Amino acid sequence: MSDIQAQFSVLKQTADAKVVDAIARLIDDGEDHELNRVNVLDFSREHGLDEERAISGFLHSARLGLFDLGWNVLCPGCGGVLGAHSTLKALKPDDYHCALCACGYKASVDDQVEVSFTVNPRVRRIAAHDPDTLPVWDYFRQVFWSSGVDFNKESFATLANEVTLDTMELPAGEKATMSLQLPNDFIIIFEPVTHAAHFIDVQGEPTKDRQQLAIMYNRVQAPTGTTTMRPGPLRLSLENQAGVRVLPSVFIAAEALHHLIGKRKPFLTAKRMLSNQTFRDVFKADNLSLDQRLQITSLTFLFTDLKGSTALYERVGDLAAFDLVRAHFHALLEIISSEKGAVVKTIGDAVMATFVRPEHAIVAGLRMRAAMDELNKKRGTDDLIVKIGIHEGPCLAVMLNERQDYFGQTVNIAARVQSLSTAQEIHITGPVLDAPAVAEVLKQHEIRPIQKQAALRGIADKMVVYEIR
Repeated sequence: MSDIQAQFSVLKQTADAKVVDAIARLIDDGEDHELNRVNVLDFSREHGLDEERAISGFLHSARLGLFDLGWNVLCPGCGGVLGAHSTLKALKPDDYHCALCACGYKASVDDQVEVSFTVNPRVRRIAAHDPDTLPVWDYFRQVFWSSGVDFNKESFATLANEVTLDTMELPAGEKATMSLQLPNDFIIIFEPVTHAAHFIDVQGEPTKDRQQLAIMYNRVQAPTGTTTMRPGPLRLSLENQAGVRVLPSVFIAAEALHHLIGKRKPFLTAKRMLSNQTFRDVFKADNLSLDQRLQITSLTFLFTDLKGSTALYERVGDLAAFDLVRAHFHALLEIISSEKGAVVKTIGDAVMATFVRPEHAIVAGLRMRAAMDELNKKRGTDDLIVKIGIHEGPCLAVMLNERQDYFGQTVNIAARVQSLSTAQEIHITGPVLDAPAVAEVLKQHEIRPIQKQAALRGIADKMVVYEIR
């Protein structure tokens, strides 16, 4: 049995069978570009797979060495990859700069860090493993732009034929010239390998005199400059001192270009990955470093606690109580995972979990309550009563006690809201209730939240919370 066959044999034991079959077909029959920076959400949609099972399948594939996991920092303006990293630890705390958009950005894990999968070269070698050999447009498509930019063959035909005045491959150490006819448009000379750009503001009366512009490429990331020129002939002199091949391309920065790169599709974000149970279980070593503080603008926290667990141990005895608590944990953890959430930690009989969207947390909370009712019914008692609190807001992703955790007032409020419950009520906050999808969930279950003011320990002002009975 080959190493790859052995890896797939193990994968079949840990991942969904349909996902494994789809991954095997991709590796065997997929085109090279389809195996580079795989957009798992796209992949699951095209193959009719459950997104969470597809994500889990690719994560297990990466653990086994079939794929390499990538964390790509994206420009929110053009969708370009500003930094490609093999681990989450490699994300820089300082700004990433996009020369094409002439802007700097922090690496927000909410929607600016893409998680993708590229086939390992030992499994199958593809053209993107040697990016310096890729033709210009393949380099743009597979290396510079992310999997979230919705390109197709027609898009690139338009980009090449209608939006681009010229492009070239310039080997390391060489010089070349472009002879261009500048239209009365804003022009961008962009080089994707070194992420360098120069703007030409074309204005005024046309001229027949040849204008001159010289650009040198190196490894120094200089600010994007702007030169004013008139419509007419331009001699563009290019010199490559970057030590690698460069791909200078001259774009017309008009509506057509903005339309092409403005079309987006969903992709797997770092925020969603951090709230994925498989990732938390399998890739503990590929998590944050001790000194990292990743800001998340919006994350939903769900806290649970088992009411009266001390009295339960006294009432039914240690052995019976342990079995009950274990059954309660098993039900809760299964529900959290199936509703696109992840367990951050358990503390005694309590659970802290995260969800990317508040509606998933609400559905999980309702299912938890029903699951406890079912367990109680089987035993003919009311021993298992779970208190639940849900809150949504900004936070920091950090490392605490050798595991990825969260810090901030949002976490504190979520924990305090849970403590308001005295029976199997669910308490939620205004930001959770205000989410349109949450209102739809409550409507479907014919639930009318009860508004009340609550004083939360450690929180200065009283808060408006909502009780779901």
